[in-house]
Amino acid sequence: MYRCKFEVHKEDARTRARLGTLHLTHGDVLTPIFMPVGTQATVKTMSPDELKEIGTQIMLSNTYHLFLRPGHELIRDLGGLHRFMHWDRPVLTDSGGFQVFSLSEIRKVREEGVEFRSHLDGSKFFLTPEYDMEIQEALGADIAMAFDECSPYPCDYERAQAAMGRTHRWAKRCLRAHTREDQALFGIVQGAFYKDLRIQSAKTLADMDFPGYGIGGLSVGEPKPVMYEMLEEIEPYMPREKPRYLMGVGSPDCLLEGVERGIDMFDCVLATRIARNGTVFTSNGRLVIRNALYARDTRPLDEECDCWVCRNFSRAYIRHLMKAGEILGARLTSYHNLYFLLHMMGDIRKAIAEDRFTEYKNEFFEKYNQNP
Repeated sequence: MYRCKFEVHKEDARTRARLGTLHLTHGDVLTPIFMPVGTQATVKTMSPDELKEIGTQIMLSNTYHLFLRPGHELIRDLGGLHRFMHWDRPVLTDSGGFQVFSLSEIRKVREEGVEFRSHLDGSKFFLTPEYDMEIQEALGADIAMAFDECSPYPCDYERAQAAMGRTHRWAKRCLRAHTREDQALFGIVQGAFYKDLRIQSAKTLADMDFPGYGIGGLSVGEPKPVMYEMLEEIEPYMPREKPRYLMGVGSPDCLLEGVERGIDMFDCVLATRIARNGTVFTSNGRLVIRNALYARDTRPLDEECDCWVCRNFSRAYIRHLMKAGEILGARLTSYHNLYFLLHMMGDIRKAIAEDRFTEYKNEFFEKYNQNP
């Protein structure tokens, strides 16, 4: 029995939004939740203490990148991923499938697995579902993801169907190979942008009785309304008593729309990536701090935010740091963006608990679409 239990405490009467708790080996996670991404066993520019300070309950690391560098065996020998990066709260590792399949020019897919070359030095590797489980068990995250085949956008029906079928066969192999009892293994729903395939995939994986389910192959270039439509189609076929994880999605609008459609977990590099380029989330929309109009602006990044950055630094100062190429600039914008999303998710949980999720969503968008 995997040490993973999910409780649904409350469901919104007007939408599919729900409030829950995910019990994992390294602690409980209140859902819906956003997970900061620590690709290389670190969230860029952020220390573990800072992640805790801003309310991070669970973070994500990347199997593909850690497999290539420094290697899963080294991490296992040094006590596992939690000890390696000094993080005592839950961790999720993705399977690396998305990264492998994004290497379209340097990989070959076979039924047995995927042959690919490292983007670092061109070294050749062969990754199977069984080997992927071995890697993720060595890393020791609380949640591991099944190895899947992600379809691109656009994608014709035959290719999407073939990738989905392989994903299902690989999911069965992952279940057979996975043995670590303190680690939950989640399946991944695929099917590209075809309703019948998505529904078929959701049903097939539900029958396999995973502890939780990822929804992959979305947010890969398609218009957002298409993603929302796919979520609406599959939600009735996703087990109510299992957590639902929309992979690679993390803009404020998508978080709200995803929660409304029954999603419990999200992750994305967007918050820290745009932060390093000088763009921040605010209650009135995105703000590009590099712009000249902020050169003498003494206001905080967001006047409604109480994070450490907004309490202590002005737009003018942060703009100066970004223009000067100072590392502190990227640290401050990253801290703020992650705080913004994590506290937004806290507000969403509170709104669901108080039966006012729809009102919260409408109020958020009314302000967020303004000019900061």
